[in-house]
This record gives sequence, C-alpha cells and structure tokens, in this order.
Amino acid sequence: MESLIRWITRRPHGIDGADGVFTHGRDQAALMYGLTFACVVETVALTYLLASWPVIHTIMLVVDVYTVLFVLGLHAASRTRPHTLTGRTLRIRQAANVDIHLPLDQIASIRRESRFTHEKKDGELNLPIGSQTSITLHLTEPFDAPTFLGTPRLVTVIRLHADDPKTLHDAITRARTTHEPTPETAP
Repeated sequence: MESLIRWITRRPHGIDGADGVFTHGRDQAALMYGLTFACVVETVALTYLLASWPVIHTIMLVVDVYTVLFVLGLHAASRTRPHTLTGRTLRIRQAANVDIHLPLDQIASIRRESRFTHEKKDGELNLPIGSQTSITLHLTEPFDAPTFLGTPRLVTVIRLHADDPKTLHDAITRARTTHEPTPETAP
C-alpha cells in the first residue's frame, strides 16, 4: 500500500543521491491494467449475484476491493522502485521484494540482451518484467542475492529489465571505466 501512495503522489523510493535512475515497470502496465479491469468486472458481477445474501456480499466486496488495490499496488511497487546507480554501486530492484546493492567492481561484463524465456538455473537470477529481461550482468565472483524469505543464494549471472536498456548499459559502462579519485589525485 505504501507503493500505491508513492505512485499516486509521484514520490519514488530510494532515489535520493542517485547518479542515475532507471525505471523498469512500464512494460507490464498493460497486463496489470487488464488484470485490474478483470477484478473490477468480477467485483461488479459479484455485487449483483450476492445481493440477496448481505453478509456474504459484504465479505466478498471487501475481498474484491482489497484484490483490486493489491494488483495496483504490485504495479506501483515496480513503478516507484527503479534501479539506481550511486557512485560505484548498482542498486537492482524488482517491486518491493528484491533490493540488491551490487558493487560495480563485481561486474565482469554487461550485455544488452532481450530475453523472453528464463529457465531456472543454479547461479542465475532472472528479474523479468512482463516476462522479459533486457540486460545481462556476468559477475566476477558469486554474489549473495537472498531469496524472498532471506535464504542465501549465490549467483554469477543477473538478468534484469530496464525501460531504456541502452541508457542503463551506457551508464554502467561509463561508471565502471571512471576511476574514483585516490587520496593522491584528489584536489
């Protein structure tokens, strides 16, 4: 519900101080709005079908309204939690359940690659939006990307989606090749 409020008020989460902000929820919008429409139609239909049973009608109305808000909240979570690039760290996010801070030094290679199928494999983390990913990161060493319940999971490949993959690719490439000032070279 926090994401829904952030989406309505246009206040993205976690972008303060970011050098680059990269959205990733646009390509699932049609699917989520279609699902929301189906839930609203179901709510209206059940309102008429259950009008004779007020207790059941009230329970189902609460469940249906919550379902509509939940579906919109899922989409809002993707829209209000973009990927960010801050200094030497790429923050990879998907909705409200994935939030990874990946140091740029651990990226061995980055490739723009549109993929629409993702097989589950050990050592790979796929974060599709609308069933697609557009960026593939190969890592220099296994990185801990915890599961939804916090169980450790080591990955060497991360696939993610960005609304503008070229901009994200170029920003990561530029940040990886820019050296941080050392105490000797700092002004």
